[in-house]
Amino acid sequence: MARIFAIIIVSISLAGIGGCKTSPLRNPGDAGAAIPARWTADKGTPQPTPENWVETFGDPNLSAVVNSALADNYQLKAAAARVKAAVAQARIDGASRWPQLLFAPDYQYAQIREEGFGSARFSVFETLFSLSWELDVWGRISDFQQAAIREANATATDFQGARLSLAARVAQSYFELAEARLQAAVAERSVKDRSVIVDLVRGRFARGLTKALDVRLALTDLANAEAELTQARNQVQIVARRLQVLLGRYPEAVLRATAELPELPPDMPAGLPSELLERRPDLVSAYDRLLAADSRLQSTRKLLLPRVALTAAGGMRSQALTELVDPRALAWNVLIGLAQPVFTGGRIRGQIELDKAQTEQALNLYKDTALNAFREVEQALAADEWLRKEEKALRSAVEQTEASRKLAVYSYQHGYIEILTLLDSYRSTLTAQSAHLSVRRQLLSNRINLYLALGGSICEAC
Repeated sequence: MARIFAIIIVSISLAGIGGCKTSPLRNPGDAGAAIPARWTADKGTPQPTPENWVETFGDPNLSAVVNSALADNYQLKAAAARVKAAVAQARIDGASRWPQLLFAPDYQYAQIREEGFGSARFSVFETLFSLSWELDVWGRISDFQQAAIREANATATDFQGARLSLAARVAQSYFELAEARLQAAVAERSVKDRSVIVDLVRGRFARGLTKALDVRLALTDLANAEAELTQARNQVQIVARRLQVLLGRYPEAVLRATAELPELPPDMPAGLPSELLERRPDLVSAYDRLLAADSRLQSTRKLLLPRVALTAAGGMRSQALTELVDPRALAWNVLIGLAQPVFTGGRIRGQIELDKAQTEQALNLYKDTALNAFREVEQALAADEWLRKEEKALRSAVEQTEASRKLAVYSYQHGYIEILTLLDSYRSTLTAQSAHLSVRRQLLSNRINLYLALGGSICEAC
């Protein structure tokens, strides 16, 4: 009978082993599309990504603001807590690989009264223990733990990505604040210039050289300039408060920051497309989650195999505490058991199909993440060229409008042009100056987008 039982168990085990497939060989380069040897939008020689891209802007105040955010931002602290939770979960998932030992000391006291016989008291000391240990013969528990470890690695990489993203948002907000203050300064100068025009028109009206309509038009233009100044100052406080929240501070709109936009760093650090797969945090974490899904699927498939478990229980019981240390009083038993799933109502097969679908999902998410990462880099590289051309054209427009504005004032003073032409020259100057500031800030933001898309590093000690 025992021989027949052994044959059945071996047969079932072999059938289960035959149904368990190995994990597919993964390659990070399988990104869903052929990866070119170099970036298509990069016309120059590939430059390596800087070790700390924040310092490439040459602004110590920017570096200090970014470091402050990395130390105090609450979203980043929450991401750090998620890493700790993932590490703890990996430890929990791997605990089943080790024996589980339970020790339970006990003490009992009883008093019995019986009519005619008086009462009796007795006390009993006992120490009980139990041990259970599933032998990881097929590596099922190891696969499950490996999945948790890879999830923890992915979460840790997500944290690095969160640091990089936070640094980028802070730097972009820092430059937005600088632009907002410069825009407010331009609007303030425009109000002063419009006030001079109002005085000029009123003087000409008093001398009978112009009509009352010109005065009204000049006053209307001045009122519009004052409204634009108010809007520009409001934008300053909006950006300042948003930046302070990123820094983990109360948003009181009082923030020391530069009032100038720095020059764009000259080098375009694009590197090679293949390097992106190993450097960019979201790609690394997506790949780790794919490997974790593979490990979970392997672990689930091994549920079809028999489980081998070792259990032991025992203890000592005595009325005297000193007798508990006597090994002759120990009673114990050990049992080695084997459990083979025969019918589970489709639960294990269903879990296998679920894990298969989740593995396929993780694979496609990795490929989608990779393609979007390549797109972001190519897009940032191409945008740099177009923004440079736009900045050059707007710089020329600022020079031309300033020259035309001076000429318009002279022409109006001598009666060569109408008031509308004069006012239009001032509006053109303001528009050109504002647009030029905006595109300068966009160039800086686009460079930050490139660093972010490339997974550029920041100070690890910050």
